[in-house]
Formats: sequence, C-alpha cells, structure tokens
Amino acid sequence: MRIKINQKRFFELLVVWLCLSTTAAFATPNIQHWLSASGAKVLFVENHDIPMLDVSVSIPAGSSFDAADKSGVASLTHHLLDLGADGLSEDDIARGMADIGAQFGGGFDQDKAGVSLRTLSSAAERDKALDIMARVLQRPLFPEAILAREKVRVIAALKEAETKPESIADKAFQKAVYGTHPYALPVSGEIASVEKIAAQDLSNFYRAHYQARGAVVAIMGDVTRAGAEAIAQQLTEKLPLSDAPSALPDVVLQIPASEQRINHPASQSHILIGAPGMSRSDPDYFPLYVGNYILGGGGFVSRLMNVVREKRGLAYSVYSYFMPLKQPGAFQLGLQTKKEQADEALQLVRNTLAEFVAKGPTEKELLAAKQNIVGGFPLRIDSNRKILDYLSIIGFYDLPLTYLDDFTRKVEQVKVAQIRDAFTRHISPRAMATVIVGAPGEAAK
Repeated sequence: MRIKINQKRFFELLVVWLCLSTTAAFATPNIQHWLSASGAKVLFVENHDIPMLDVSVSIPAGSSFDAADKSGVASLTHHLLDLGADGLSEDDIARGMADIGAQFGGGFDQDKAGVSLRTLSSAAERDKALDIMARVLQRPLFPEAILAREKVRVIAALKEAETKPESIADKAFQKAVYGTHPYALPVSGEIASVEKIAAQDLSNFYRAHYQARGAVVAIMGDVTRAGAEAIAQQLTEKLPLSDAPSALPDVVLQIPASEQRINHPASQSHILIGAPGMSRSDPDYFPLYVGNYILGGGGFVSRLMNVVREKRGLAYSVYSYFMPLKQPGAFQLGLQTKKEQADEALQLVRNTLAEFVAKGPTEKELLAAKQNIVGGFPLRIDSNRKILDYLSIIGFYDLPLTYLDDFTRKVEQVKVAQIRDAFTRHISPRAMATVIVGAPGEAAK
C-alpha cells in the first residue's frame, strides 16, 4: 500500500527535529556543586550515557609556591605522588590501575597540581581505582631511592633544555616578564636547586599545600549524586590540616621595555615578545580572548599569520596568546625565522601589534572570528574528559557555574570598540619584553 506524504508538513517536522537534535547535541552540562565535609569544593555532572567515571582533584600547589632557592620542590612533590603510597609501591600503583583498565594522570603548572582518573563505573573497577587514587593523594611516601632516581632524570632534562633554543627563550622570557615574582620560577626548577632537594622538602611542601580546604574535586560520568558526594569525601578527608599558605604577591602589570639577544648556533632565531596579560577572572576576558583570536590565536586566519607568513614569507608559524592564571598570566607573541631576517620579522610583528592595539580589528575580522569560535564551541565539550577539565577550571578559578552556558553568548556580544578598549588598557606595545635566541652578530646579554 502506498502512503501519501504531505511534503510541506514533512519538511516542517524535519526542521523541528533538526533544531531539537542540534540543541541536544550542543547542550551544556548541568553542573551540580557543593562543599564536601572535608572542606573541598566539588563540581559534578551526572551522565549515564557510557559506563565511565572521570574524576580529578586540583590543589593550589603549583610551581609559584616554590621557595626561590628550592625551585623544583612543588614539581617533584606532584611527580612522586604515584611513585609510592600507603603500602603501595610504584609498581603496585601502575599494575593496580592497568589490571582494571583505569587511566591515572595529572597536570601541573604555576598555579596548581592535579591528579586525574578515568575508570569503568562498575563497582569492582571503580572502587579499586578510587582506593588507589585516595591513597596516592592522601598518603604519599616520597621514598628516598625514588627521589634520587627522579632527580637524576629531572637534572638530565634540565641540562638538555639548556641546549634548546625554545627552552632558553622561554626561561629568559618568563624572567623578563615577571622579574622576582614567583611566576618567573621555572616549572621544573633549576639544576642547582633540584640537586639540593631532599625527601623532607617534599614532605614539608605536601603538608603545607595539599589541603582539602583549597582542593577542587571534579566528577563527571556514570555515578549518582550520593555516589559523587562519597567519592569527593573519600579523596579529600585525610588530606593534611595546616594553616593556609601565604598569598602570592601581586604581579606588576606595567613592565619596562627590554630586549635580550642570546647567541645560539641554531639556524633560526626564536623570538618571544610579551608582558603580563590577564587573569582568569578578568572582566575583559572575552574582548581579549576574541581579539587575540583575530590577532594571532586563530591560526591561518589570524592577522599575524596573514601579514608575517602569507604576505611577507618571514615565518612558517607566528602566533599570540593569553595564558590566564590566578594572577595575570603572560600575553605572548612568538615566531621562528631565519637569522638574517630576524630583525625585519621582529619589526613587522611589533608594527602589526601596535596597529591592532591602536585600531582594533575590522568588523569583517570580528564577524569571522565569532563564527569560528562559536561554531567550534561544541567540540570543546564533546567528551567527558573535556567537560571534566572545564569543571576543574571553573572550580579552581571561581568562575560562574554558568560559564559554559554563557560562553557563546558573551563571544557574540563582543564589539570592535570593546576589543580596542581592552587591548589599549592591557597591552602597551612600547613596554614589552623581547627575547631573541639565535640572533646573528649579537653577544649574549
């Protein structure tokens, strides 16, 4: 029997279905939040689509909390967490996770140290994985023999970094931008300071900084609210109790112009330019974010790429970005170019930046940037792992719980005048640090 179809009605229903499907696919997660009995902040998204559980714990214990003469303590403390804990050797920890197919990892930067877990949500696998994670977080051992071995590894890596132009440039750039502020400390430490680190230093740092009151627990996946509450408490209830560490000094936002040229036999010059930029909570976050996408953050569609690479052929890649932290992280422009054209490329980048700060983007550039950012937003939250990362960021930096809901709307609201105003107040092209590693004919300074 042939069924007659009303084509007009069919297409109306099809459009409605596509709109509903798109909305569902791009829907932002429902974030639940609370303070655990231990004092830790918890952010949770319940999702039973797949039988997986993702958990992370972030703690304000990054490299900026190192003492200047003991840089590297924070990094080694974090690194040794899963190399021996409460009756478990490093092999026990690694095998225990591997046997149940769980993935254990972490992250470390100037602000924070974190550990993360991905496991099947079935009780047997989940409970074993969480037990290991809890012991690693709350009962690390910092074995002397393991520390000695890891110090050798770190020192070897630091010595190798001293030969690489990109590492030399980054280290000099951080010092030029931050001076004596703790953000200038190398994330992995200095060779001389790492050599002096003892197991007691790690224990002391752990007790002082790994506290539940500063911890942020992010939980995403196949577990109920009651289960999430139990997990958060299990992972943080036995963390050390001590006085809150001293707050970091304020970053000096306006730095004097400086230029450092460092000899290196590399065939290309590595150039970094920048200054303190913005914090995670900066009111100008979205105008600066969108503006930087146009300037140098949008890859091949950015102005720097168009001017420096496409029109002049002076670099294969040129970029700019903001690194928002608790305090203003660096605004950085970078490129590599042939030594003989380093000065020409540097001047072109400086001119492009100065013009952008003075005039802002064009309406056409802004429209294209908005379309790219908004169109790509669903890919930012298309997996449990990506959502977990956002939960950690939102919790750690005290961002609004509606951050993901508001993201595309705030991007779309940005105006050319807002970008120009924000860049004018945050970025001074005449007061920036410049580091050139591999500049010809220049003595190291």
